[in-house]
Amino acid sequence: MEIKVVGPGCKNCKNLLHATEEAVKELGADAQIIYVTEMADIMATGIMRTPGLLINGKVKVMGRVPAVKEIKQMIEDER
Repeated sequence: MEIKVVGPGCKNCKNLLHATEEAVKELGADAQIIYVTEMADIMATGIMRTPGLLINGKVKVMGRVPAVKEIKQMIEDER
C-alpha cells in the first residue's frame, strides 16, 4: 500500500503526516508513507488544497487534517 501525504511543510501538513504514521502503526499496516513537499509534485497529484492524503493513488482528503480514527478507516477501505 502506498500512502502519500501532500503539502509544502506547513503545520497542518506535518500534523497529517504524524496522524497518518500513527494510523499505520496502530493498524500494523504494510504501507509505505511518502511525504510530498515539492510544488511540482504536489500539483501532479491533483490536490488543490493542502494538506492532502492519497491512498493507492486515490485522493482521500484535501484541505483538512482528519482524526487518526478516520485515517485508519480510509486505510481499511483500501485493503
